[in-house]
Amino acid sequence: MATVSDITVSAAINSLSALLFLVAFAILRLQPVNDRVYFPKWYLKGIRENPTTAGPYVKKFLNLDVRMYLRFLNWVPAALRMPEPELIDHAGLDSAVYIRIYLLGLKIFVPIALLAFGVLLPVNYTGGNFNTMNDDMKDLAFGEIDKFSISNVPPASKRLIAHILMAYVFTFWTCYVLYKEYKIVTDMRLHFLASQKRRADQFTVLVRNVPSDPDESVSEHVDHFFRVNHPDQYFLHKVVHNANKLAQMVEQKKDLQNRLIYYTNKHERNPNKRPTTKAGFWGLWGKKIDAIDYYTQEIDKLSKEELAERERVIDDPKSVVPAAFVSFRSRWGAAVCAQTQQTRNPTRWLTDWAPEPRDVYWNNLAIPFVELNLRKLIMAVALFGLTFCFMVPIAIVQTLANIEYIGKVLPFLKPLINKGSVKSFIQGFLPGIVLKIFLLVLPMILMEMSKIEGYVAFSALEARSAGKYHLFLLVNVFFGSIITGTALQQLKEFLKQSPSQMPETVGVSIPMKATFFITYIMVDGWAGVAAEILRVVPLVIYHLKNIFLVKTEKDRDEAMDPGSLLWPITEPRLQLYFLLGLVYSTVTPILLPFIIVFFAFAYLVFRHQVINVYHQKYESAASYWPGVHHRILIGLIISQITLLGLLSTKEAANSTPLLLALPILTLWFHRFCKKRFESAFSKFPLQDAMIKDTLERATEPQLDLKAYLKDAYMHPVFKGGEVEMMDVEEGDDDHYLVATKRSSRRGSQAGTQEGSPEDRTGGVYAAV
Repeated sequence: MATVSDITVSAAINSLSALLFLVAFAILRLQPVNDRVYFPKWYLKGIRENPTTAGPYVKKFLNLDVRMYLRFLNWVPAALRMPEPELIDHAGLDSAVYIRIYLLGLKIFVPIALLAFGVLLPVNYTGGNFNTMNDDMKDLAFGEIDKFSISNVPPASKRLIAHILMAYVFTFWTCYVLYKEYKIVTDMRLHFLASQKRRADQFTVLVRNVPSDPDESVSEHVDHFFRVNHPDQYFLHKVVHNANKLAQMVEQKKDLQNRLIYYTNKHERNPNKRPTTKAGFWGLWGKKIDAIDYYTQEIDKLSKEELAERERVIDDPKSVVPAAFVSFRSRWGAAVCAQTQQTRNPTRWLTDWAPEPRDVYWNNLAIPFVELNLRKLIMAVALFGLTFCFMVPIAIVQTLANIEYIGKVLPFLKPLINKGSVKSFIQGFLPGIVLKIFLLVLPMILMEMSKIEGYVAFSALEARSAGKYHLFLLVNVFFGSIITGTALQQLKEFLKQSPSQMPETVGVSIPMKATFFITYIMVDGWAGVAAEILRVVPLVIYHLKNIFLVKTEKDRDEAMDPGSLLWPITEPRLQLYFLLGLVYSTVTPILLPFIIVFFAFAYLVFRHQVINVYHQKYESAASYWPGVHHRILIGLIISQITLLGLLSTKEAANSTPLLLALPILTLWFHRFCKKRFESAFSKFPLQDAMIKDTLERATEPQLDLKAYLKDAYMHPVFKGGEVEMMDVEEGDDDHYLVATKRSSRRGSQAGTQEGSPEDRTGGVYAAV
């Protein structure tokens, strides 16, 4: 078990690492050559100028102004100076609310830490049960940290009343802060939507599972249906094409063009020598050939194939999938359609708000709707298998965290691991860094699983991936670390003792794991966050591109990689810190300062990144907040159940009825917040829609809405191509009868086979 000295060593290593990262960042950000790496957002907005041509810089690559180095920490107040309304205008509501999650952590845990240190820490430290634990449970290695935990309180002690009372106080405080924050974010969202500029998704719904019709194409069927059922509001539509193969060709062509630019630049630097490449895979093997001629020929060949594929996709009716983006004349009309059932059959003509054009994940629109449930079932099974298979590396990490057990199993390693510096490094630093490495690849796997499930918006993909990652961290990192760590330490004891004694061993191990989680917080939350602001990988990639590919200022702008908030990774990681803080607030309060340092430091770093670096890929108006609220409450309930289990091992069964009320109250609170606030994150009030429509008609009477919406939901591969898409079909105010190619089938066998009357408006004309 790690000692206080081990924790000190870990804190020193991670604090020094974080400090070095911050110093390196403070120096590198001042250099003109790195300006586009550390301030790309201002370049994208067209606000920032090239520092090589302005300011106090006397050389192209190096800043020699000594005064700026003396103020190298001025980025800290600059990150805090921008007020929240300005931050929302600058970076969007998604980014501003994301920053508030870190602030929420401080609002919850700073008061809890003050109470815990004032009440629980003295109660635990003076409990006097430490020696008894060491004598009774010799197979478990206790450390000095356990003197500050509930483990040091004797069984059946009246001191446990303090933990029960604090559990109630912490629960009510957490729920109060969550309620206030939910209300603030809801008001921010509604105000943002009300004051937001015109966007195409405000007028558009995504229609899926359009029923087939033998007489009409998908486009004609959609046009007919909405002319009849939304005669006053329907405006135009754009059907969805399966252009996945064409999109692959476009990406392949971009890759070839980048390679051609690279070799062209190389040839210009050395005109006497033609660059060569190999004809094999990625130019790694095969016959040597002239690189410029080869990639020029490949691009010409692929351009012809791309043009042919464009024509095929546009002309082939089979390339049209049963889905469409349908736009309306007003926000009110779109809201009515998106939030209502269109026909008697709830599985057809499914409508929902269209994602904003940047948010659409076009590849999944081609997936047949009937496959979606099967895909989700398969991925659920795969997630279950992946989650529990990952217990193996977690067990390895826990072995490193319990070095005394390694010495017992492998005695020949004792001389090495008993050395003070080696022991402190292994227990205080290595487990956290090994676990972080294991978790690096996981988000990419989970994102691919979410794509297979068929979600059609990047925001939905990221929200789903975040949910999977949260489940994974909950099962593996939290419960897995506790269970596998205990099993490794007490395997023989588990085999000998009766089943009734096992909960006691597991219960005792929960506070023991505080040392492991402290090291993990310092590695991931201190050094990891500091590494985020340094941006080593984007820095290296930018300079490589600058050396080999950049020829013009436009090329230099394209070489910038501002990145974005990696929501599927950062939000679940945040939830793990909330979980650890809530669980250990009553168990081992000494962990709380490490949590608070993380939230404060991360708030500062990510506020700087949002202001200066990250480029928002889409704007969902903080639609993810109900998930954040929900997962924090899951952590709160787990903390209550954990304390309940711990007290059962402390012979405090009489306290069980008192603590059982907490999860029940928390569930009631969740239900209350769900009814009170959640609808604001999934629906758009018709009153607000009408207000915005009325104001727009009054202020912009000459607005050409058709020109604004016409190409908003055109697949990106068709924009600017040699073959243009056909014009969208638009509703006509002057037509009171809607023409249809369908012949009358009233009473016919064909009409019976095709389904219910709401799917087939019979007759040559349908009255509107």
